[in-house]
Formats: sequence, structure tokens, C-alpha cells
Amino acid sequence: MPSESRLNAEGRPQAADRLDDDQYPAYTMGRAAELIGATPGFLRALGEAGLISPKRSEGGHRRYSRRQLRRAARARELVDQGTPIEAACRIVRLEDDLEAALRMNEELRREAERPGDGGNGVRRRE
Repeated sequence: MPSESRLNAEGRPQAADRLDDDQYPAYTMGRAAELIGATPGFLRALGEAGLISPKRSEGGHRRYSRRQLRRAARARELVDQGTPIEAACRIVRLEDDLEAALRMNEELRREAERPGDGGNGVRRRE
């Protein structure tokens, strides 16, 4: 999240920050579909399956972030390989969960290896 000093007069992040924000809903449905080589219907199906939840513009149009497009592209790869869409969505969710768990495991491992462990004297052996 950008710091408050990086907000514009309306209290929104400055444009440069939005360009770097993986979560910023920058892509319209048509552009998003074009980028991942799918149809707007495929993106709607992913939304109905709960894999992605596009934001809505003031006019009610779906807007997608880069992170959502990466998830959609991965689902499309799986569907193109013959995986049913519901199963593809489940696989993508599980892959995301695994990635998050591996990141957390690495962070915990680094914390455990730091000197000054809070005085508990516990060190893990591998």
C-alpha cells in the first residue's frame, strides 16, 4: 500500500504507484481476454467459479489486475490441456496456497536462524 504522502488530491495512489501495483485493476475485460488469449466468456466463467473477482468501474464494467490475469492465464493453460474449468480453478488455488506456504516456511526458517532469538535458546536442527 502506498504511503499517504504518495496520494493525490482525491486520496488515491499516484499514477506511478498504480503502474507498479500488481493488484490495481487496470485492464478491461476485452483487453484482459486479448492478453491471455481467451474470450470474455472464459473470464466470466473464472469469475463465476470464484478464481478471480474483478473490480467494477463506476460504469459497472469488469476491471482486472495483473495478478488476476496471471491466475487466469494459468487456468487457461490447464483448460487447453483438457482439464475441466472447475478443476483448473482448484489447481490454481492449490498452487497459490503452496507458494504462500513455502514463502511462510522460508520466512520462519530465517527467523529461527537469526541470532538473538528472544532469549529462548531454541535452535532447530536439520
